[in-house]
Amino acid sequence: MKKESKSKISIHSPKKSSERKEAWMRIVVLIVSGIVLWAWAYFIIVLGIINFFYTIFIAKRMKNLAEMSEIWNTQKYIFQRYMIFESNFRPFPFTKLQESMSKFQ
Repeated sequence: MKKESKSKISIHSPKKSSERKEAWMRIVVLIVSGIVLWAWAYFIIVLGIINFFYTIFIAKRMKNLAEMSEIWNTQKYIFQRYMIFESNFRPFPFTKLQESMSKFQ
């Protein structure tokens, strides 16, 4: 005869409940962060075009514009990781802006 264990594992453990809430939160994050990053992307395109023509005529890149574009790249990467469930770290604007992942070269 098998001995029955006295402790039963709850189907609705706090860990599962937390993950479920975080999954629902992704809908809100998708809408809010998605709109922010989408609008920001158009601004980055304009900055890229400005930097392109500036570099053609002056023969030097604008470091500030390149660094601002890298901030967007970093935030977009964090957003993508969150949306595909790779990370539970919420993207901007739900957290502060994170440091850029790469440096100007």
